[in-house]
Amino acid sequence: MTQDTNRAQHVYLVRHGQTALNAEGRLRGLANPPLDGIGLAEAKALAGVLAAKGPVRVVSSPLARAARTAGIIAEAAGVGCSVDERFNDRDYGPQTGNIKAEVIAQWGTVDDAPGVEPLEDVLARARPELDALLDGPEGDPVIVVTHDAVIRPLIAELDSTKTGLEVPTGSWNDLVRVGGVWSVLAVDQKPRG
Repeated sequence: MTQDTNRAQHVYLVRHGQTALNAEGRLRGLANPPLDGIGLAEAKALAGVLAAKGPVRVVSSPLARAARTAGIIAEAAGVGCSVDERFNDRDYGPQTGNIKAEVIAQWGTVDDAPGVEPLEDVLARARPELDALLDGPEGDPVIVVTHDAVIRPLIAELDSTKTGLEVPTGSWNDLVRVGGVWSVLAVDQKPRG
């Protein structure tokens, strides 16, 4: 069976629910805090909205906050959930756990702080996988639960007009690929209510 390359294929890029480190404004990176109470509520609200979009599968970063959010969404949708290391959070190295505003005050940007994984490396691992998700026989839509430090550069590469994204916890972004060309349909979406 050949794939219709002109059919619109959807990926929903989802940011996991809140953790205590998010609430404190700290860089999480490869630290592995669980969802807090607000984060669990955000994951359940996401599940209600995203399950209705009829996903064929859910893919998650391996970190607990993303995996738990993904599991809640997958269960609500009645589909499988898998882990993909390429959607892991950005490695902040020695900056992990530090207050983001303090890192920016000291170094000008998080990108300039020593030991932080370059954005080019984040894109080099996550961007090819975004295409690969839709190239297989499973179909679409696919939900990817990941991190703001992965979502922002992916969206910026796909659509340079989408700047200043907030990417709050418990939010999603709607991406579509038609004929191999990506478009960003919606950003920073949160369940209502």
